[in-house]
Amino acid sequence: MGFFGKLFGKQEKEDLDKGLEKTRQGFFSKISRAVAGKTKVDDDVLDELEQVLIASDVGVDTTIKIIERIEERVARDKYVTTAELNNLLKDEIVQLLAENNSEDDLVYDLPEGKKPYVILVVGVNGVGKTTTIGKIANKYKQQGKKIVLGAGDTFRAAAVDQLQIWADRVGCDFYSKGMEADPAAVAYETIRHAIEHEYDLAIVDTAGRLHNNKALMRELEKIKRSISKQIDGAPHEVMLVLDASTGQNAFMQATHFTKATDVSCLALTKLDGTAKGGVVIGVSDQFKIPVKYIGVGEGIDHLQEFEKKEFVNSFFIDSDLK
Repeated sequence: MGFFGKLFGKQEKEDLDKGLEKTRQGFFSKISRAVAGKTKVDDDVLDELEQVLIASDVGVDTTIKIIERIEERVARDKYVTTAELNNLLKDEIVQLLAENNSEDDLVYDLPEGKKPYVILVVGVNGVGKTTTIGKIANKYKQQGKKIVLGAGDTFRAAAVDQLQIWADRVGCDFYSKGMEADPAAVAYETIRHAIEHEYDLAIVDTAGRLHNNKALMRELEKIKRSISKQIDGAPHEVMLVLDASTGQNAFMQATHFTKATDVSCLALTKLDGTAKGGVVIGVSDQFKIPVKYIGVGEGIDHLQEFEKKEFVNSFFIDSDLK
């Protein structure tokens, strides 16, 4: 368990519950209609549940996997009531998330011997990429870490300016070569600056353009090579930021970026503004990439370390996992 996980308390729980409210209400109102008048989980109920999961943007493949697991449980237990369905569904979702979200796969406490620790952040415009970078920087700043943000999205003036604003707000350093500079050069010089000034963490932003796969791949690979010339084995993380409110479009973005580079973790933003929170489950399962952070509000402290059990408990708020 990382530093941030130790801090998951009452306020974080309240923020998570509030952030998932729209998803929860939409999901369970649909389930209630699906099982109305039913007492036993039969084929009709499972068919309805399948449609509910797909409508909640869990994704077709992941939905089929969940339904098949529930069918196996129903067949084994012979008789399962609709009153038991929530707990059954909850158990299967937790198990699914556990398969793709091992705590061993994620770094929260910066490791010894990797200084600066380098995070490369990718994602399309508008998903909350710059805001996510700022909020991550704030988390580490609260630990007393020395941080630099590299403005590698040089195609939009707003991106450079926004990152500068976040650096000032957090109280960390900022490195930029301005608009239209070569992103790979920005990344290279950001890491050189971080090494020279003994920073603990360097977070490098990238252009949020979803152009064709070959161009995207060339650009990201060039940036990664530039970073690795400064530190062997860096970047240590490639984080893909996705907007949960875009639903199935988030799956398309994940497809493009995972083809273009080795994405090691995910951040899902804007869960508080959508009823499509099921995308967290589907994207993690389909791409076999762990979710590291979820955004549950606009505040600087509303980017949470993804705790799978806490997430599912808030999704199924009437009962707690043991």
